[in-house]
Amino acid sequence: MPTYEALARFERDLRRLPREARAAFLAMLPLFIAALRASPPNFPPNLRVKRVQGTDGIWETTFAADGRATFEYGPEIDPGSPHVIWRRVGTHDVLREP
Repeated sequence: MPTYEALARFERDLRRLPREARAAFLAMLPLFIAALRASPPNFPPNLRVKRVQGTDGIWETTFAADGRATFEYGPEIDPGSPHVIWRRVGTHDVLREP
């Protein structure tokens, strides 16, 4: 089972999201988690998972027209399962400081 943690900045971002954006992010999570279970992870095209340009090891996913969340992979906690560290969530602007 994939594991995760969230940076304090992510938690603050999530609390500040408008209700609709927060709901869209939470609705995306089951798809994201299901994709992580494949080895290697097999994300559906609508999540648009890709590396954040100009970074090393930070990824982004899309959860709404202007909704982005950034994450990185951390050391495995459960051997053989990916560990995701959520970094930022919000509009496309979060990509300026992912």
